[in-house]
Amino acid sequence: MTKVVDFHCDALSKLWEKPGLAFSDAKELDVSFKTLEQGDVALQVFAVFLAERFGRPSFERVLAQLDIFRNKLAAGPLEWLKWKEQIAEIRSGRQRFGMLSLEGLDGLEGNLFYVQLCYELGVRFMGLTWNHANWAADGVMEPRGGGLTRKGQEFVELCQQLGILLDVSHLSPAGFWELAEMSRRPLIASHSNCMSVCSHPRNLSNEQIQALIAMDGLIGLTFVPWFIRNEAKVVTPEDLLPHIEHVCSLGGAKHLMFGSDFDGIDEWVSGLENASRYPEFINVLLRHYPEELVNDFISGNALTFLEKHLPSQNG
Repeated sequence: MTKVVDFHCDALSKLWEKPGLAFSDAKELDVSFKTLEQGDVALQVFAVFLAERFGRPSFERVLAQLDIFRNKLAAGPLEWLKWKEQIAEIRSGRQRFGMLSLEGLDGLEGNLFYVQLCYELGVRFMGLTWNHANWAADGVMEPRGGGLTRKGQEFVELCQQLGILLDVSHLSPAGFWELAEMSRRPLIASHSNCMSVCSHPRNLSNEQIQALIAMDGLIGLTFVPWFIRNEAKVVTPEDLLPHIEHVCSLGGAKHLMFGSDFDGIDEWVSGLENASRYPEFINVLLRHYPEELVNDFISGNALTFLEKHLPSQNG
């Protein structure tokens, strides 16, 4: 069975919100060690997300979720992916890995030292915003539709120096294009679909998809039902196929991956309710695409990208 790479889930925020949950097998988690095993997920990216309903985002809350990752996940069932040299271990299939990202910079409080500290604590991807504006940039739902702030531009330059990779999911279109022009490294969209297939503002335009492809970036198609089909009562795995076809039609077959958004949603694709359902999804893909291409979609493209662009342990 094909090994799986999933570039986005929100299990850390759920574990922070409900400290009694066991990562090993809690039924309330879409992504637990049990479901990762059942789905044969070789690498899961865990986002640090600070939900607005818990008050002002703070660096203390960022550290709390990083601590959960270190103590509940990386100290036990998962290896911690930080360096490009570890990709060979993922390909060998001997261990399951977790990697850290930030979903929005709100909790860094505009302090660029905290950016460097997060890198030293093992964070390797950062998305500038969630849906709204923060100190760095405007999110995609911010009515004014602005781009990056001056401090946001300083943040991007620091990330270039440190080797932190940047995620454009949730970023405003103006911010996307400003970041694409500034960045000397390829960008990713960890969990976004195609706007021409489903007209949700969180999805990517053809021009954005083509820009990511041109810079050797990645597009992580997501399992959020309302990003897949407009006004559908039931969304199935087959409904993702038009998004896959569209990315491929734009030349993106080698730039496509998946970022489920498990544990960040309360409605699911029927048949893709948690990480354990990946084998059935792979079977759907194999009915439409050759095995080599499915391997690229499910893990190969993402691992090739990480092997190129993660920092080296040897400096």
